[in-house]
Amino acid sequence: MLNLKNRIRLFCLILAPMLTPALAHAQNFKASVVKLDITPDNPQQLLGYQARKSTGVHDKIYHRIVAMDDGKSQFYIISTDICLISPSQYDKLTTKLQKQLGINPMNVWWSATHTHSAPEVGPAGLPSVFLGDRYKHEFDAVYTDLVEQKIIDGIRDAKKNLAPAKLGMGWGHSNANINRRARGIDGKTGLGMNPDGPVDRKIGMMRLEKADGSLLALIANYAMHGTVMSGENLLISGDGPGIVSEYVEEKTGAPMLYINGAAGNIAPIYSVYPSPGAGRLNQFKAMLGEKIIDASKKMGPATNIVNLKSSGTIVEIPRKEGLGWPADLGNYTRTTKAGQNLVKLPIRFLKINDDVAIWSAPLELFCEISNEVRDRSPFPYTFYFGYTNGWLGYLLAEEELKYGGYEPTVTPYAPGAAKTLTEAVTNYLQGDMRSGH
Repeated sequence: MLNLKNRIRLFCLILAPMLTPALAHAQNFKASVVKLDITPDNPQQLLGYQARKSTGVHDKIYHRIVAMDDGKSQFYIISTDICLISPSQYDKLTTKLQKQLGINPMNVWWSATHTHSAPEVGPAGLPSVFLGDRYKHEFDAVYTDLVEQKIIDGIRDAKKNLAPAKLGMGWGHSNANINRRARGIDGKTGLGMNPDGPVDRKIGMMRLEKADGSLLALIANYAMHGTVMSGENLLISGDGPGIVSEYVEEKTGAPMLYINGAAGNIAPIYSVYPSPGAGRLNQFKAMLGEKIIDASKKMGPATNIVNLKSSGTIVEIPRKEGLGWPADLGNYTRTTKAGQNLVKLPIRFLKINDDVAIWSAPLELFCEISNEVRDRSPFPYTFYFGYTNGWLGYLLAEEELKYGGYEPTVTPYAPGAAKTLTEAVTNYLQGDMRSGH
């Protein structure tokens, strides 16, 4: 008859073969980071305001790429100092990555920082429907190819340089942004500042460490338009997001990926000035950069026990009546048998262990929507990555439609879109992601 001590020992011997592979996989976390200069050496059409051409460079612009490997799958996050890309350009890139490197498109997220002082990349896509007068010229195919090839080269290097790492999560806070839906006494709304309007001042933080605990990279998720400078500025710049990233890198010695959030109705506290000096661009180093550094120091311990699970869903939303559709986005719309035109909106998800849920969309989203999703999420760390894998217009909070202004003119969605998206994402977080499917 076995005594209790021997029984426990026998039980552990039986259980060990079942647990060891999973544990070994979980502790096999690796990561890497790559930073690549994509600053053009010739004048470029700038995206974000009226059609205009650059006359010089204020600060360099970059790709920053993080690769993560949990032993079963690899995941890539790209942050690029540009304004927008068409979903068709993202599809073109990921098709090449799958063919050349065998990477599943579901595991590649390409986020634009949304600086309005950066060159155009690829076809205009949906903006050509709303703002056709800005796109009478052809996009620069040579520069677009360079931007695309540098991502491919960067991911190849990141894949090759994967090394043992640890991951930490946390939150920060900054008052560097403000609601930009300025409301007049008559209720009419225009671009400006609205200190009483909804805002999201949380900074979602991810800290990647090397095996020895030294900093490998930071990812900071913060909602803020890249519009410190106005259309009068003709110098290429990463604007607020780029200046903040460069400052954090200077102070920490490690690359930082700025991932914009639900900034559809959120501006920088200093916005649309004619030059970097007038716009107090350097003050964002203190207002946001220092807050990111402080938050990184206060984060809990990082872990090498990391499980990554990517997934996605399509949310179909009725298109605004009478709205045209660009030829390069045929995969993002369909017409029902009843003749209703729908936008096929791709939503991506990344689950990290049991406490982190990140969702992304090719949207200029109003912050009320992502705030509600975060409040209703069962995951303590719920981040929204905006301007990711393309751009399919603004998606407004329902109550804002009646006030008019700029944003309702550049949305392809019929009324009711906010509720449809909120419920779809929340249900996915509470259902499929929570259950581990």
